[in-house]
Amino acid sequence: MAEQNSPFTPHTSNFYPDLLAEIKERVRAAQYEALKAVNTELVGLYWDIGRMIVERQADAKHGSAIADQLSKDLRAEFPGIGGFSRRNIFYMREFYLLYRDDERVQPLVAQIGWTHNLAILQRCKDPLKREFYLRMTRKFGWSKNVLIHQIENQSYEKSLLGQTNFDQALTPELRAQAKLAVKDEYTFDFLELGEEHSERELERALIGRIEGFLRAMGGMFAFMGSQYRLNVDGEEYLIDLLLFHRRLRCLVAIDLKIGKFKPEYVGKMQFYLTALDKQVRQEDENPAIGIILCKEKNRTVVEYALHDARKPIGVATYEITRTLPQSLEGELPSPEDIAQLLEDL
Repeated sequence: MAEQNSPFTPHTSNFYPDLLAEIKERVRAAQYEALKAVNTELVGLYWDIGRMIVERQADAKHGSAIADQLSKDLRAEFPGIGGFSRRNIFYMREFYLLYRDDERVQPLVAQIGWTHNLAILQRCKDPLKREFYLRMTRKFGWSKNVLIHQIENQSYEKSLLGQTNFDQALTPELRAQAKLAVKDEYTFDFLELGEEHSERELERALIGRIEGFLRAMGGMFAFMGSQYRLNVDGEEYLIDLLLFHRRLRCLVAIDLKIGKFKPEYVGKMQFYLTALDKQVRQEDENPAIGIILCKEKNRTVVEYALHDARKPIGVATYEITRTLPQSLEGELPSPEDIAQLLEDL
């Protein structure tokens, strides 16, 4: 009877929805912190196992036999704990050997999951490439599948080759992060498009596979709209795609071009960005960024076109297949420049 006479019901109370939302958010935060703590402990355990094997193993000849025996004994001793397979024990040893002398990277490995570490260990042989994916995974919270997707689509190479004017158009606080958020080439291998297609067909295909599109863009973008309308003094202008970058906290306008880059595209994008900053940008957001996405580009023409542009713009190409042009493989920045860019993160 007391329950029937109670004046409180969740559906009619003014404060209950906010209370429930706040408690849910607190529970999620606690879950995330618990997962981080568990992961840190697990990676620390595997690091120590790898260290003890290396310190006590007289030579590498007996590595296989040691891993076999350790796997059997540990699984027998701890039947309810996974992770002690022969292969995983090999990886623990390799994990320790790989990072034991790298003080720059050691603090990073405990901040991402063990399966993330394995994906990087197995797929990346270059130390700076490993550091790039460690830092990006930690910073952007990539899942294991997103991380593997980024590695397979050569995000490291395509980010370092990016053509932007961010050095002169963005503040130092945003510069490094923005450079790594805008790639030189995007791979849309999830699209079912032929080589011949219109800009509108490309736009519709991207919207139709929006999850794949946002993942290909880097995983920190939110979709704001297509054919986004801007009204400037009574005239209407349409932005092909408008995104929001959650980490940079800025609007990102994308202009789709199915042909070769032309210098006049920069002027048009500067106009869009000015209108977005004046009409759409919130007070707590950073200035909008533009990406001109073309099928082809001449790198020298792009460099000249961006030279005096005031608004932050990147010019990228897109492909339907996963290939990095052979001509660009030797054009990555120096190891010192790459290390500085990663440090700036």
